[in-house]
Amino acid sequence: MKAWPEFNEHGDLPPGVHSATLDETVQHFGTTARRVVIARRLERIYQLARSTGHLAHFIVFGSFVTAKAEPNDVDTFLLMEDSFDVRQVSSEARLVFDHAAAQNLLGASVFWIRRAAALGGEEATIAHWQIKRDGNKRGILEVINHD
Repeated sequence: MKAWPEFNEHGDLPPGVHSATLDETVQHFGTTARRVVIARRLERIYQLARSTGHLAHFIVFGSFVTAKAEPNDVDTFLLMEDSFDVRQVSSEARLVFDHAAAQNLLGASVFWIRRAAALGGEEATIAHWQIKRDGNKRGILEVINHD
């Protein structure tokens, strides 16, 4: 069983990129009826993104990975392989890569870019998602593949 860090005084994970499998993430953060619904959305988005065969990194940030009792949605950032072509994926998976459709139909904010667009490198691009609107840093989660 994964040992999770304690939330800080703001209810955030401590700054850094924390790694967990999808199952560990759902088990840890899917703790209320509302969170279970959001966790199911996260699972669907992850599976659709993986179904493309071009997913490099799957990052979860925002209220779902905090101590907030009732998050509104799940926020994700996907770093895709350079060979990824959204026109080549199934119509269902295509929803993940259309921000408005993902928000309206999947109940998630999904941001994505290809690896080549990661200005300053992949690590810097991923680390950027730790910065909150107020300029403070929070921890974020990378869902890692367990197979």
